Amino acid sequence: MRIYVPATLDELDAVTHTSAAARWTVAPRRVHAVTKDLEAGLPDEDAEGLEYIAALNAADDSLALIAGRPDAAHQRVVITVEVPDTAVGPVRGSGDPDDDEAVASEIEVVSTVENVAIVCVHVDELEAAADIADVLAAADEESDAEATADIGAESETALDEALQRVTDRDLLWYDWSEIKSIPRG
Repeated sequence: MRIYVPATLDELDAVTHTSAAARWTVAPRRVHAVTKDLEAGLPDEDAEGLEYIAALNAADDSLALIAGRPDAAHQRVVITVEVPDTAVGPVRGSGDPDDDEAVASEIEVVSTVENVAIVCVHVDELEAAADIADVLAAADEESDAEATADIGAESETALDEALQRVTDRDLLWYDWSEIKSIPRG
């Protein structure tokens, strides 16, 4: 099964390069794929469109990973790999009532897949870092406003606008052989 793994740029440091492939170990985590739920939800979409949607959902999750790691480079990363069907399964609930429901493309890697060949990597251009920084700053401001019960439309608007700028950006495509030359901010 082809999966789209949300990641941070530093995770590419663990890639092993040979003349024939770039290989990486995928640990258990939430990822995205063209699932039956995604196909059912978008019956008029072709295979390429479904793959694009799954990759975009992975890019959104990459942004969440960046937000959780202040030291991570401000570039979204999606690593595309093929894994055995037995390595993935449906998302298991966390039991947390505040946890968002899984999106239709979301699945979970349930067992470590060693030494998998990377198909390609999608990464934000360097200029996206400023927009991602704006998202993180606006999210912090909104969180601070919530903590003081002073939520205003201004902080929500700033976050929405920053998120829109990030999601309007196309990720750049890199072949597995180009991973070492991906520009990093």
